[in-house]
Amino acid sequence: MKNLFRSKLLWTMLLAVLVAAAWYGYQRLNQLPLEQQYRTQQLENGDVSKTVSANGTINPVSLVNVGTQVSGTVKKLYVDFNSKVEKGQVLLELDDALLAAQQKQSHANVQSAQAMLDLATANEARNRGLYAQEYVSRLDMDNSIQAKRSAEAALKLAMAAVEKDKANLAYTVIRSPVSGVVVDRSVDVGQTVAASLQTPTLFKIAQDLSNMQIDANFAEADIGSIHEGLPVRFTVDAFPNLNFHGVVRRVRLNPTTLQNVVTYDVVINVENPEQILLPGMTAYVSIAVAESKAVLLIPNAALRFKPENYVDTKPKEKANPGKRAGYSGKVFVIRDKQLLPVSVQLGITDNRNTEVVAGELKAGDQIVIGEGNSDDKSKASAAAPQRRMF
Repeated sequence: MKNLFRSKLLWTMLLAVLVAAAWYGYQRLNQLPLEQQYRTQQLENGDVSKTVSANGTINPVSLVNVGTQVSGTVKKLYVDFNSKVEKGQVLLELDDALLAAQQKQSHANVQSAQAMLDLATANEARNRGLYAQEYVSRLDMDNSIQAKRSAEAALKLAMAAVEKDKANLAYTVIRSPVSGVVVDRSVDVGQTVAASLQTPTLFKIAQDLSNMQIDANFAEADIGSIHEGLPVRFTVDAFPNLNFHGVVRRVRLNPTTLQNVVTYDVVINVENPEQILLPGMTAYVSIAVAESKAVLLIPNAALRFKPENYVDTKPKEKANPGKRAGYSGKVFVIRDKQLLPVSVQLGITDNRNTEVVAGELKAGDQIVIGEGNSDDKSKASAAAPQRRMF
């Protein structure tokens, strides 16, 4: 009985060994080559540039707000949107009836003050003669002198009022302070404008639309690498197939904080000879802050790839301060029919490729960028010869 049990146990163990061996052989026969298990890409040398991006608004370099210093009703309009104007050209006229009446009143006040001065002068001259003959007292003489001086002051005050009214009357005709193009008009005929508290804006005039600027807000993490003179590329929604160019003119030091996000305004000069870029357009700005030429490039997909069940047991390498490396990474290459990890020191990136500063890689190496297609695996498995294990 014991011999029978031992014999069954022995045959069971032998059968298990045969099944395991057959399964291992089956897997070896149906296993795909590494080149088919993974998607690879050959390393090449090339150029790479690091860019920072932001959105901005296209504005005229000089935008003049034209207002009024007096209140009144708009009587005539001489320009409209997009009108080209010259310096000194009349833009609009306000109703001047009240101011003209005020000026007439001031002229009448001048005449009244002049009459008072004439009377005071005559009294002063008469009292001088009488005082010389001792017919009037010294007090009467002093009063006549004082009356004449008061009349002279009143005349000057009335004449100043005339000059003020004359200036206000001239302000009812609004003229362009610069030559340019009217980009905004805020009033219509019949509208009343009040200049009592602050000067209202009637027109906005762009001096030169052939030279524009972009005000772009860059994050504080990117502002350290931006400086004056850097070349800029940008696009606009109105012309999606065109690339425009500019130059950084200034990085303004005044920060803007919105929801705990700090940004800085970067002013970019843009030439607009065809005047197809219009004020207010949104510009999608890209600034190249670093560039490397003829360097070994790794696709960023390779830096993200990690084989299944792979465990990195080596400690992370620290970046060498003596090297131009920004950080370290690990990629996988196929060498001698083996999948091998390789550590590399990395430089700048354009979010598609990354510069290799140091590491055991060279141009021509097959680097793994992802798993192979499941369709290829299934086709290879179906094409493999099917073997019966028993």
